Amino acid sequence: MIVETIAPGRICLFGEHQDFLGLWVIASAIDLHIHIKGKKIKDKVLIINMPDIREKEIIDLENEIVYTKKRDYLKAGVKVLLNRGFNIDFGIECVVNGELPINAGVSSSSALVVGWIKFLLTHMGVELPPDELARLAHRAEVLEFKEPGGMMDHFTSSIGNTIFVDCVPPFSYESLPVNPEDFVLGDSLERKETLEVLRRSHEQAEAGIKKLKEIYPPFDIRKTPLVEVEGYLKQLPSHLADKVYVNIINRDICLEAYEMFKKGKIEEERLGSLLNRHHEMLRILGVSTKKLDELCQASLEAGALGAKLVGSGGGGCMIAYAPGRQEEVARAIDEAGGKAYIINIDKGCRSIIHEGV
Repeated sequence: MIVETIAPGRICLFGEHQDFLGLWVIASAIDLHIHIKGKKIKDKVLIINMPDIREKEIIDLENEIVYTKKRDYLKAGVKVLLNRGFNIDFGIECVVNGELPINAGVSSSSALVVGWIKFLLTHMGVELPPDELARLAHRAEVLEFKEPGGMMDHFTSSIGNTIFVDCVPPFSYESLPVNPEDFVLGDSLERKETLEVLRRSHEQAEAGIKKLKEIYPPFDIRKTPLVEVEGYLKQLPSHLADKVYVNIINRDICLEAYEMFKKGKIEEERLGSLLNRHHEMLRILGVSTKKLDELCQASLEAGALGAKLVGSGGGGCMIAYAPGRQEEVARAIDEAGGKAYIINIDKGCRSIIHEGV
């Protein structure tokens, strides 16, 4: 028996840099995937071949699992399953590959961890609800290494389609009744330092919120309207005031998009406008780059209704919303020095069992 597991990447439509503040995000799974395919072997070792990155990893199940590198995600996935009482009493040889840009803001690492845990569970004959799979993957990728990060990526890859995530721990999600299609993904080909960008953004936002609460104690980042605190923001240092202002605006943009999606109908011009405004706020936040801005602008000039960076920023990818203009927008992104992918919304992580092979 050969098991093949397919785990999608994701795009964040709204809520970039908001999950660590306990706010909301809207994200969609996309049809660029991490694939894991393999079978059981006699020896109690996990042999993982990764030709895309020219690496091979061997995990010996007869010995204690010890992390030997930063973000040792494959070992972490095994360790989390063992700690939860799952019995991995078999070995595996498998191949991991995919179409997802790596370290580019579309959750390649989360898709890998979601897919890896699903792959191991399928070999055990265990089928978990998608949200439980997501929580195991979040533990393996984030909590196990004490790193910042919510569950948007894991929920989206595991559950699929378009979801609304409330990022207050223990995290919850709502599947939305409509999927916004017609997107083009553009890789800027600029590599980024995800954790450093997130750390800096988180620290500055928290510092601004703390200062504002000292001046105006009733302030609540989840509830307080902008109009209620605009006067108080003027009393903060400008760099902190900007961070709080942007996060309030982005919060409201996300909630406006949520109300539209909940109705089950996409208003194309409105969606494009919200994406453009979100990107402008992310520029003020300081997480865009000249190249990302150029790709967004090229997309708009080619007929896209909206464009924004995705992921932590500082490089990586952007998306363009281009109903009826995907080919033209993809060409414009390529000509502007990026790498374009015409994408569709995906149904989430799944396994295929090839019997008798």
